[in-house]
Amino acid sequence: MSTTFPGTTIEVLEIQKSSSRKLFDGIFATGGLTLSQVSLMTGIEPYAIQNWVKRGFVGSPKKRLYSRNQFSRIVIINMLREALQIEKICDLIRIISGVLDDESDDLISADELYHRYVDLLAEHKIDFNDKSSITEAADRTAREFTDSDAQTQKKLSSILQIILYAHAASQLRKKADDIFATLK
Repeated sequence: MSTTFPGTTIEVLEIQKSSSRKLFDGIFATGGLTLSQVSLMTGIEPYAIQNWVKRGFVGSPKKRLYSRNQFSRIVIINMLREALQIEKICDLIRIISGVLDDESDDLISADELYHRYVDLLAEHKIDFNDKSSITEAADRTAREFTDSDAQTQKKLSSILQIILYAHAASQLRKKADDIFATLK
């Protein structure tokens, strides 16, 4: 049975630690991605991605190519949009990124956040009915940021918890939709 990387249409047999990094290394080996490639890999219509760029959720592509960081941000937004209002996702992005076009003020890059999140899913068996399981997994992952202080680690843990709950909610919604479709 296969699964997809969160926020994408990219299928894999199983998600393993560092597997998203290896995938991205291959995808970005020759540079950036075109709008049509981003659309294909995320399942998002091109006009929606362009709208996110216009609204400032994602930086403008350079020479019509999206960077790893831009692609990761699109994937994170896509992963969260089923469960969170777009305004809340934008607020979360502002907490993570500060000024959109200034990477020096980022709490963590979107690329690194996405890979850490995928690694968290691969490493931990998370029981979404047990809040302490989610908190412990997020805390452990946040502590792995060796160059961050305790306050930053606490913020990262909270961000990871939000992403975990939102991703779980969207997965449950998909399951409910699938079951509903069988009733028709």
